[in-house]
Amino acid sequence: MRRLARWVLLLLMIAAAIFLIWWTTRPEPVAVAVRQVDLGTVERTVANTRAGTIKACRRAKLSPSVGGQIAYLPVHKGDRVERDQVLLELWNDDLKAQAVLAEREAEAAQSRARAACLKAEVAQRNADRLVQLRKADVVSEERVENTVAEATALSAECDARRTETQVLAAKVAVARANIARTRLTAPFDGVIAEITGELFEFVTPSPIGIATPPVIDILENTCFYVAAPIDEVDAAGIAVGMPVRLTIDAFRGQRFQGRVQRIADYVLDIERQARTVEVEAAFDRPEDLEQLLAGYSADIEVILEVRRDVVRVPTEAVLEGRRVFVFRADPGRLEAREVRTGLSNWDWTEVTAGVSPGEWVVVNVDHPDVRDQAAARRLEERP
Repeated sequence: MRRLARWVLLLLMIAAAIFLIWWTTRPEPVAVAVRQVDLGTVERTVANTRAGTIKACRRAKLSPSVGGQIAYLPVHKGDRVERDQVLLELWNDDLKAQAVLAEREAEAAQSRARAACLKAEVAQRNADRLVQLRKADVVSEERVENTVAEATALSAECDARRTETQVLAAKVAVARANIARTRLTAPFDGVIAEITGELFEFVTPSPIGIATPPVIDILENTCFYVAAPIDEVDAAGIAVGMPVRLTIDAFRGQRFQGRVQRIADYVLDIERQARTVEVEAAFDRPEDLEQLLAGYSADIEVILEVRRDVVRVPTEAVLEGRRVFVFRADPGRLEAREVRTGLSNWDWTEVTAGVSPGEWVVVNVDHPDVRDQAAARRLEERP
């Protein structure tokens, strides 16, 4: 009896040792982050390959077409200006004096033309009267001919004087145009973005083939759009009017709605970069424009196709586009599943077969211990 008890005790000790070894060496369940399979909306989208830029609908970089000294500079950087407002004027007193001289010459020519035309009218009346008297044989034919010839000459002089006034009026227009070349005016309502130059400094126009900084940079700050490059492969499926989601680095977590307003007519072929097509997107809501600044970096996501109320899983849970890991809480294990997929984007992938709504899929599939039939515990449910 004692011998049997010793054997039983020995077997219990061996079993306890084996259990202890198994307990201490057993693999820890892999901690998995999961998301629940549900019904929702899945979209097929394309996005820009490099960061896009918010641009003003209208922007003008202005410089005088002639050189000279800045004599009048009433605006400062950041000022709001109205269309046709004078922004800059070069010294032009000599041109103004020439314009005044041309105006006075034109006025004098108009007076000479009036005098000549009055003489021509009087001469013509005299000629008409003598012609009538000649019919009654009251005056000689020679006198009538001389009077008619004089009236014709004075009429021609009247025409010449009138032409002279037109010439001098054109001279006045030339003088005023020369003055206008020394001024910069706002082409539209906007804000002054940059000024290169100070009062009394000299500015010169850009030589042919050599770009120089503009004197005044003005932009329209009430209208903006996003321009971004799209890979040439993706650009073929984009059409004007398609909906767009816009994200701006300055407003993280916020998305803006818009529409494709323009697709470039050519492909950009920049060395060492992929060939791209520039796509422009306009904002849908005018109130979104109030918080924007030209030059912000932005991204566009063009929505090509939308499917609603379909079975979907997070795209990060899909391996090689056809396999997911399902977390089964009851046995605490993972199960690899083959799935058939449909539409897909960065966030969601449509699943047409392989999983059902309510099941849980693993999203941290890059964990080295995630494999079929691996023991697992649920780490968290991502929102």
